[in-house]
Amino acid sequence: MKHTSFFATLVLLFSLATGFAYAEQPTININSADAATLASLDGIGASKAEAIVAYRDTNGPFQTPEELSKVKGIGARTVEKNAERLTVK
Repeated sequence: MKHTSFFATLVLLFSLATGFAYAEQPTININSADAATLASLDGIGASKAEAIVAYRDTNGPFQTPEELSKVKGIGARTVEKNAERLTVK
């Protein structure tokens, strides 16, 4: 019985660990987020986050999250990877 409870504990811990890995991440409004918040996006570092803020200041707010790919250095793939986290509202 000891082996069964040990195995069950391992399965439970693994389930909890993988569940936390897939926890929903907060949505980021690309029209109001600061550079530090934008840098938390996948594939966006500090310099790209600053480029987003500069682009937004120059061109006005983004109308859709897909417009983020207009920022130099940010491609459609980066936007796609972050699609569930991006909002403009």
